[in-house]
Amino acid sequence: MALAVSAANLHDSQALEPLVQGIPKIRSRRGPRCRKPAKLHADKAYDVPDCHRALREQRIGDRIARRGIESSARLGRHRWAVERTIAWLGGYCRLTLRYERHAHLFAAFLALAAAITCYKKLELAN
Repeated sequence: MALAVSAANLHDSQALEPLVQGIPKIRSRRGPRCRKPAKLHADKAYDVPDCHRALREQRIGDRIARRGIESSARLGRHRWAVERTIAWLGGYCRLTLRYERHAHLFAAFLALAAAITCYKKLELAN
């Protein structure tokens, strides 16, 4: 999971490249080989040439709904997982209203909430 805090008036497509670079590589069980995610699913807001270029440079496939051609409904199964995770993070009172004046403090609370949420979900799975 990669997290970032950005300005409210920043377009989503401008935050894609730093987030993709922030995704940790997945280690294989048999050695030090690392691999990246195979594909990224996104809605129409990311149908920008810069986003396609950034993903191509990282050798990550993209499944981005095209503006004016496709419906975002086909991404529902993948998008639901993201929306659900955002709802889980919204359950932390400190994150629903931004009390911190500094972005690095808000990002720290966001990372802590994400870690706690992941721990809870892994604990339930075992």
